[in-house]
Amino acid sequence: MVFIDTVSPAEAHDEVRAMYANEEQDWGFVPDYARAFCHRPQVMEKWGSLLKEIRRPLDAHRIELVTFAAAHESRHSPCSLAHGNALAKIVGKESVLAIADGREEEVLDSVDVAIVRYARKIAHDASTVTVADIAELRDVHGLSDAEIFDIAANAASRCFFTKLLDGLGVDADRGFMELDADLRQALTVGRPIAEHPAESLPST
Repeated sequence: MVFIDTVSPAEAHDEVRAMYANEEQDWGFVPDYARAFCHRPQVMEKWGSLLKEIRRPLDAHRIELVTFAAAHESRHSPCSLAHGNALAKIVGKESVLAIADGREEEVLDSVDVAIVRYARKIAHDASTVTVADIAELRDVHGLSDAEIFDIAANAASRCFFTKLLDGLGVDADRGFMELDADLRQALTVGRPIAEHPAESLPST
């Protein structure tokens, strides 16, 4: 579901169809979040380029850790489900469930615990970040200022995406029903999983 009118895959042409096709390559269907961008497909294109550059310095583990922490704290079900599932493939299901439950210190090393809590703080209320938070990351855990910037940029960029989609009423796609039941329950933190089936582009 999307609260604004969108272009269906069957009606998509030109830039919108190209955007839908690009997203369908990744998902196997046209996700509802892509339909939310149908009025401004150029924004999706620029967002993709920006996100790629923001992520470039980080490995997959840190990308998914930060992204999941920010999405889950933002109570955004689609990104929490997608990136929680991706993180589970790296650190395991039980670790993701522990992080979602606020027990990250049981499953992560001290550096990753600090990173998760920093990302959460940015997503929840970035104005509460203090110089002591940065000092802990730098002086206690040995992160460089560039690494701290990368973490902040990844967390903040996820907030842009989640707030935009929640502001337009985008549900989590029906395909998330195929996830492990424990993950699905723990990671559906905001809007529900959609009841309507996903759509794909018609063959040309």
